[in-house]
Amino acid sequence: MSYQNCSVLVIGGLGFIGGRLSAALAAAGARVTIVTPSRKKHHDVAIDLEAQGVQVLDGDVRDPQAMDARVRGQDVILNLAGQSGAVRSMEEPWADLDVNGRGMLTLVEAVRRENPDAHVVFAGSRLEYGRVGSAPVDETHGTDPLCVHAIHKLVAEQYLKLYKRLYHVSYAVARITNPYGPGQPRSRTAYGIVNRMIHLALANDALPIYGDGTQRRDYIYIDDVVDALLALGDPDRRAAAKHDVYNVGTGEGTAIVDMANAITAAAGGGRVERVEWPRLAEQIETGDFVADISRIQGDLGWSPAVSIDEGLRRTIAFYRAHVAS
Repeated sequence: MSYQNCSVLVIGGLGFIGGRLSAALAAAGARVTIVTPSRKKHHDVAIDLEAQGVQVLDGDVRDPQAMDARVRGQDVILNLAGQSGAVRSMEEPWADLDVNGRGMLTLVEAVRRENPDAHVVFAGSRLEYGRVGSAPVDETHGTDPLCVHAIHKLVAEQYLKLYKRLYHVSYAVARITNPYGPGQPRSRTAYGIVNRMIHLALANDALPIYGDGTQRRDYIYIDDVVDALLALGDPDRRAAAKHDVYNVGTGEGTAIVDMANAITAAAGGGRVERVEWPRLAEQIETGDFVADISRIQGDLGWSPAVSIDEGLRRTIAFYRAHVAS
């Protein structure tokens, strides 16, 4: 990685992915600045990152003055800010639009005004594709969002595409599948099904599975996501990128019920419990999703390195130690 002495801004850098990414950037020698609207919410993460030399500043991605000030002088800008959760977005559509839509527009406008030479990396979502069937999905597949969250992710991509065309803003999008790993609190239930099930298993609670649970997902460990984002922002490797949009997944599908059974076995607790689909969740369910990751493998030489078994082992060990402490 060629981040030595590179100025990097991470918007949402105290969150589940952002915290891990910020630490990796600092370890790679970058001068890292995090912008967060709520330091208090992530106090312990902020303290740990500041000890690694990361600067943590207050700021909201929707605030034009704050974004103007923060993007100045940055070589790479990684936008991980946003409201997550498909069902949550249908229940709170205006909040999702405000954070995910208005937030990205505010950011690209700040880049246009203050730092048009910066490279922007955006965390997109596999939900943008919608319902795709059982075959692996590549980036040329059409998009057909089934929830407000996915629509706003796609809108954010379109802002970037337009600003590249009109103002030559450089960018890359990571359409991330289903990330899991250490760092997601037990209270976070709107997204992150694997982490949620691990918390339940460690508490010896039921792991609810909607319907028969046979729909497959492409589960990717947090460190692999971070490595992909690092590759997409890397000042040296960027020249090899022939595209603007990349799938970030493993290319392998696992049925949700199989994942639940693997978690209970690895955690030594919990039980799988099949329940009826909630009406709204069933309406926006995408069915199978497995990513074709050949584009990012070919362009940037990135591939996932952590198997599901190893990822579950690491994640369960982390949460077990965290609960114990």
